[in-house]
Amino acid sequence: MHSRRALSAALAVLTVSVLSGAIATSVAQLPPSRGLRAPADAPAAWKELIGEYNGPDKQTLTIYENIGKLRFSAPPRPPMEIDRLSRESASFAKGDSSSTTQARILRDATGKITAIEFAGLSFARRDLPSGEHAAFLVKPVRPVAELRAEALLATPPRETGTFRKPDLVELAALDPAIHLDIRYATSNNFLGTPVYTQARAFLQRPAAESLVRALRTLESEGYGLLIHDAYRPWYVTKIFWDATPPEGKIFVADPAQGSRHNRGCAVDLTLYDLRTAKPIEMPGTYDEMSPRSFPNYIGGTSLQRWHRDLLRRAMEAEGFSVYEYEWWHFDYKDWREYPILNIPLERLGASAANSVN
Repeated sequence: MHSRRALSAALAVLTVSVLSGAIATSVAQLPPSRGLRAPADAPAAWKELIGEYNGPDKQTLTIYENIGKLRFSAPPRPPMEIDRLSRESASFAKGDSSSTTQARILRDATGKITAIEFAGLSFARRDLPSGEHAAFLVKPVRPVAELRAEALLATPPRETGTFRKPDLVELAALDPAIHLDIRYATSNNFLGTPVYTQARAFLQRPAAESLVRALRTLESEGYGLLIHDAYRPWYVTKIFWDATPPEGKIFVADPAQGSRHNRGCAVDLTLYDLRTAKPIEMPGTYDEMSPRSFPNYIGGTSLQRWHRDLLRRAMEAEGFSVYEYEWWHFDYKDWREYPILNIPLERLGASAANSVN
């Protein structure tokens, strides 16, 4: 779920982001993970506070953890270290360049943090989804059932040129360490209703081969791959576009252009722990429409970012590239060589019978 038109809006969001400046530009800048231990997780009391807070005039305050330090960022001030934390307040370390030395923490009757008061301003906590089954929801412009009927009758854009013959391979049969959580076959997605009729995932054979190689690297670190989406029929791209309100269209692909998912060369995925089979916690959730989705977002915790960067490194080493504004979305290098496809998942055969090594 993305569009290149996201660029201008994403940059606008980034200009008011609390974490400006310290953003990596390529996977080459990421610290190596192989042979290094993952950083310790942040304490529960810190994780309760970590997040984004919206203030007046689009001001944003962010609290995040970095290498064992709890940081407080409220531009234009530089980030400050929190050295004392209680249920009611956060105090900053001496030597930070701020005349304000404390922020007040506000909670509701249940004890949930609702706001931060700082420098005479109130910053309301941004309520973003969390947890392994969380989903970011939008209200469809029209009923999805109506949009589906229209999309199934529509025709994909015509393309010129010579393309490779499609050879879609079903991912679930390739390796037992590939697990599926196809959100669009359930109600647990941004539209709140099933869009696929089957929970299946396919990629073009060269992309599938590369995915398996990335998996081998990750298995040695103790992780498997959890697939959220891969090949997507064009009609589904049209449903997403037609269902999304105008303000959200920057996050969905324009069906007039088609998407790399339609070509069978894009995959949405995350990590899970091989020992527990539990999904790994990342800085943001799948299909989330917020800066937490950016692959270089430096909020959250060091452990969340370490896992996100580990996934990225393994995928990019095998010919995939991360989409600039979605940490979970990876495009295979040869996507331009395949045509836009509109074959429903239920019409795809058991092409995975031909194993991928």
